[in-house]
Amino acid sequence: MRRAAITGWGRCTPDPVLTNDDLASVMDTSDEWITTRSGIKERRVSPAENSDMATVAASHALAAAGLEAEDIDYIMVATCTGDRQIPATACRVQDKLGATNAAALDVNAGCTGFIYGLNLANGLIAAGSAERVLLIGSERITPFLDLEERSTAVLFGDGAGAAVIEAARGEEGLRSINVGSDGTIADVLTCQGVGSSYIGEPPVPIRIVMDGTALFRAAVLGMTAAAEKAITDAGWTGDDVDLVFPHQANIRIIDATVRRLDVDDAKVYTNIASYGNTSAASIPLALSEALDAGRVEPGAKLILVGFGAGLTWGAAGIVWGDRVEPITTSDAALPPTDKTGLQIIMERQALRSA
Repeated sequence: MRRAAITGWGRCTPDPVLTNDDLASVMDTSDEWITTRSGIKERRVSPAENSDMATVAASHALAAAGLEAEDIDYIMVATCTGDRQIPATACRVQDKLGATNAAALDVNAGCTGFIYGLNLANGLIAAGSAERVLLIGSERITPFLDLEERSTAVLFGDGAGAAVIEAARGEEGLRSINVGSDGTIADVLTCQGVGSSYIGEPPVPIRIVMDGTALFRAAVLGMTAAAEKAITDAGWTGDDVDLVFPHQANIRIIDATVRRLDVDDAKVYTNIASYGNTSAASIPLALSEALDAGRVEPGAKLILVGFGAGLTWGAAGIVWGDRVEPITTSDAALPPTDKTGLQIIMERQALRSA
């Protein structure tokens, strides 16, 4: 049976930066408070649409794979912050890329969206329903943040990561994958004020809210079990794993998960300090960054693991191929802006309070 392999990678990180000190200047918090509780020092804020970030990341992934947009059969965008309720953000990405031969759909599994999308892409490849899938994790989550909700306002940032997925040509590719969910704790992380449940009801402020204590426990247990299963199903041990890419939600969650796995701390890739929690974008963004930094070697055994709203979780075991450098490059980028991250956030907060 054919299995999926990642042949191209790319990312998009908006220029405007929002630091902890920036947040401390407008809300009751501090750099020390945020850093010690989350590991985050700064995050990015996008003035552009989610589909614009997704398109930039996708353009870099296509170039890395040496492909044109017309070569893609399927576009999936893993996101919980689509441009609009209708249509799917993937349809807007298809148009912006000019991927005229591609079907398009969104996948919403919260922060686990990229793993869920990888599972679906693998199924399409294995069944022969697609030859090339463009999978994008992209989130513009900062417009949903309320500075009066400190527990979430300091955690999230915007960004996108993308991967081109094709049938494996040799020993490389997906060796295991598992996903799961527990809807009984769906409300521990949710976005209020958006969705058909709120139409016709008294207005509710649009904001992300969470029960941090309940989420922490569920996240650690879910990620640990998923990663252990991915390692076992691939026929590996913890010592065999070369690099782990956990969802970048909270450094404490990552550390607690790693302590439960038989994997050396040095093998865990983190970039949460620079980007915060970018939800479905965090794993592909980190993978792209690690590849460009030379952290992924040919034949490396990788574990991708995440959890998200739903509650959802999942993990994949991947053997990387021989190529760790892009075939070509792209100059795709977001339009320039003169605004800082703090300016953008404060303008939105003013509109929220109007």
